[in-house]
Amino acid sequence: MAEFSIIDTYFNRQSTDVDLGVGDDSALLSPPCNQQLVICTDTLVAGRHFPLETSPHAIGWKSVAVNLSDIAAMGAKPHSILLALSLPQIDHSWLKDFSQGLYDCCDQFGVRLIGGDTTQSPHLTITVTALGWIETGQAVTRSDAQVDDLIVVSGTVGDAAFALEHLGHPLQQRLDYPTPRCELGMLLKNLAHSMLDISDGLAQDLGHILDASGVGASLNLDQLPINAALHSLALEKQWEYALSGGDDYELCFTISQQNYQKLLQLQPNVKTTIIGKIKAQHGLTFEKDGLDHPLHFHGYQHFA
Repeated sequence: MAEFSIIDTYFNRQSTDVDLGVGDDSALLSPPCNQQLVICTDTLVAGRHFPLETSPHAIGWKSVAVNLSDIAAMGAKPHSILLALSLPQIDHSWLKDFSQGLYDCCDQFGVRLIGGDTTQSPHLTITVTALGWIETGQAVTRSDAQVDDLIVVSGTVGDAAFALEHLGHPLQQRLDYPTPRCELGMLLKNLAHSMLDISDGLAQDLGHILDASGVGASLNLDQLPINAALHSLALEKQWEYALSGGDDYELCFTISQQNYQKLLQLQPNVKTTIIGKIKAQHGLTFEKDGLDHPLHFHGYQHFA
């Protein structure tokens, strides 16, 4: 089967609200008035970003979801994706399930596939580029955290890291099918001072906010939202999964106390938890039972 036959068979769903989508040299979009384009891209490599035995449906879902999580972290509304797919060989059953997983995620979050590329490669590699829109000047970046801001996370953290070491556990659903917090991200665009999604571990990713904003932070270990399935583990192990495990794709944001109350009044569709506070003194520290509690965890390293 040739490249264009693969595209026609598995990736050629047409959209009415795209000027020109799959099938030409480029896609065409008409930008909404007074909005900025938000773009991100992520590459997933078999055996590095997901276990080799992961189902093709889950791979398709996750390849979209991790990109929509980046769009959500800017407070933007996701619109469309581009897909670059490198395959070792043509496997029609795999392609059918992969494309279904990809479209299932797209459908749930109102996103369209508008183009891309397919090629042969010794290694299965999936690169998705996501596009979204946000009102001009309203994007939430990493660089505006304010002293005394609350540090808040959505959902629970550490689930995916635990699941990666315990394949077959019910929490593998969180590893294979992450939920991008698109609705929450859009609610936060006029409320949060800074925000990002947690992909490489909470402590490491929060460090990016601290570095970009020129501030520090203190985290309360007692407040980390850890799944009940992990509560039987030693506390240090729970904290390791939560702080350095990665693959959570939850949102971490800083926000004033007043604006956090406004957020709660909007009744977001996912639980949020205050885990700490922004400080003027640089660095990230931890507290337990009101006392300093030194920890040294490192997040995911792509070239380790």
